Amino acid sequence: MLALSNATNRGPAAQEPERFQAPALPLPPAAERAYRALSLRVDGLAALETVRYMDQFWRIAGNPGFNSSIDYIRARLLAAGFAESPEKGRPFVRVEEWGKTRGWDYQIGTVAFADDGEVVLSRLRDRVSLCINSFSTPKGGLTARLIDVGDVGDGSEAAHYENLDVKGAVVLGDADAGRLWQHAVKARGALGVISTRVAPYIRPSDPTLFTSPDQHDVLQWGSVPYDADAKAFGFKASWRAASRMRERLKNGPVQIKVDIESTFYDGPNRSLIAEIPGSVKPDERIVMAAHVQEPGANDNGSGCGTLSALAAALAGAANGRGLQRPGRTLTFLWIDEIRGSQQWLAADPDRAKGVQYMFSLDMTGEDTAKTGGTFLIEKQPDPSAVWTRPSDPHSEWGASVVKAESLKGSLLNDVHLAVSLRRAKDTKWVVRTNPYEGGSDHTAFGDAGIPSVLTWHFTDRYYHTNLDRPDKTSALEMVHVGVAVATSAWFLATADEKDANAVVDLLTASAEARLALERRQGAALVTAASDRAKAEETEGAVLAAWRKWYGEALESVRRLPVAGSSPALDARIAQAQQRLKPE
Repeated sequence: MLALSNATNRGPAAQEPERFQAPALPLPPAAERAYRALSLRVDGLAALETVRYMDQFWRIAGNPGFNSSIDYIRARLLAAGFAESPEKGRPFVRVEEWGKTRGWDYQIGTVAFADDGEVVLSRLRDRVSLCINSFSTPKGGLTARLIDVGDVGDGSEAAHYENLDVKGAVVLGDADAGRLWQHAVKARGALGVISTRVAPYIRPSDPTLFTSPDQHDVLQWGSVPYDADAKAFGFKASWRAASRMRERLKNGPVQIKVDIESTFYDGPNRSLIAEIPGSVKPDERIVMAAHVQEPGANDNGSGCGTLSALAAALAGAANGRGLQRPGRTLTFLWIDEIRGSQQWLAADPDRAKGVQYMFSLDMTGEDTAKTGGTFLIEKQPDPSAVWTRPSDPHSEWGASVVKAESLKGSLLNDVHLAVSLRRAKDTKWVVRTNPYEGGSDHTAFGDAGIPSVLTWHFTDRYYHTNLDRPDKTSALEMVHVGVAVATSAWFLATADEKDANAVVDLLTASAEARLALERRQGAALVTAASDRAKAEETEGAVLAAWRKWYGEALESVRRLPVAGSSPALDARIAQAQQRLKPE
C-alpha cells in the first residue's frame, strides 16, 4: 500500500497493481564484498545518539542549534578517524562558511486565555508551534481579541474578511500561516495569526484514520514572512488547541494573552564537508548529503545521523579493515537543504564536474510501525516520472512536472535498488521505490545533470510536526539505509571491468522486466481507455522512452570502471543495447 491514509479509507482490500520486480541477480563482485564488509560496521546506536543531540534544537541555518549540530557531527567524525586536513589520502573533515543568512529561534512562545490563564499553546508542550520569523511581543506579553475567520472561510481570500474587524486582533484560521498573515496582518492590521493547517494525509481530527492517543495534538510547523515593520507573529495550532479556542468563542468574545521571546541571528551559513580521497581518480566523486536544518528527529536528524554513521563505517573499512581505499573520492555533506547543495556545486565548477553520482539522505530513520511511512528510493527521473503508471505510484508528497525530453538514463536507479534488495534479503527490510518528485538535495544535483537518488520514508503522519521526536526513529532502520547507501557509494567508487560486466547483465535483465511489465499494464490501460487510439499512442511513447532510458543507462556503464572501459566491455554494451531495439 502506498499510503496509510488511502489504505485506511478503502474499506475491503483493493487489489494491488503489479509493481516492478527487480531481477534477482547476484550483486557485482565489488558490491558484494562491500556489502559484507559494511553490513556490521554501520553503528545504529551512534546514529541514534546524533538524532537525540540534534532533537534539542530548532535548527535553522545561522542559529545556534544549527551550528551546534554541525560542530557535534564534526567532533564525531574526528573521533572516528577523520583528520582536520587532507594528508596522504587520509579521510578528513572541514567546515566551510559561506554567504550570509538570517537564523531564528525562540525561547518563549505562549498563547493563553487572558481571563483564567489557561495555556493553549506553548513551547514547553508544543515545541515548534511558533512560526519562523515571528517577532517578540513587548516584555510581559500582549492581550488582544481572538477572531475566528473560520466561520466565513479558511482565511485565504479577501472575501473571508468582509464585515470582520481584525485590526489589533489575533486571527484564527484554517489557511496556511503565510496566507493568513498576508490577509490579516499585512492587509488589515492584525497583530498575529494562528493557523490550523496540516497536510491532508495527517488529518488529526479523523477518528477513522489513526487510533494513536496523540493524534489530536499534532501540529505542523510553519513560517510567516520576515517583516521588520509589522513585527508580527504566527502560531500553528493542533486540532485540540484550535477546538478549545473555538469552544470558548461560542460563548462570546475572547481575549488571549500572547507572550513571545524570539531572536534573529545574522551570520554566515555553514556546511560540514568530509571526504575519503580516491586513490586513482580523486577528482571524480560520489556525493552523499544530508540537510541539517528543520527541527525534526526524523526530518532530518535521522539523515544526519545515518550519514555520520556510514561515513565512519566507510572510513574504518578504508583504513585496512575490510576494504581497500576507493578509487574515486567519497564526499559527505551536512548542509542547509538545497541552498547548501547549490552553493557546494557553484563554489567550484571543476569539482562539480567530477561528481559521478549523488545520494540524498532525508528522513532515513523512521520507525515505520509508528509513523505509517515506508522506506522509499526516489528514483532519478525516468519514464515513470513522466507518465503516471499503476506500477509506479507517487507518494502523497505529489508528482513534479518532468518532461520526457529531459530524461537521461543511468545505471544508478537499478544498482542502488539491487543493493538495497540485497540488504532486504538478509533482514526482511521493506524496500520500495517511487518516481522522482523532488524537494530535497537530490533536486539541486539533478538540476546540475548529475544522476541522483533520494533515500527517505513516506507517507509519515508526523512529517513536519511537533511530534517528530526520537521515539519515532529506529536505529535499525538507520543501519539498513546506511549499509545500502555506503555499499552503493563504495561500489560506484571502486568498480572494475568485471563489475561493469555484471552491471550490464543487471541492466539488461531490468530492461526486459520493465518492458514486459509496461506491455502488460499498457494493454490493460488501452482496453479501459475511452479513446483507444490516443491510449495506444501513449503506450508506444512509454515503451520508446524506456528503451531510450535503458540504452543510455547501458551507455553509462562505460564510465563505471575506475580504470576505464575496454573494447570488450564496449562490445558487450553495444550488444545489450541492440537487444533493446524493437523487432
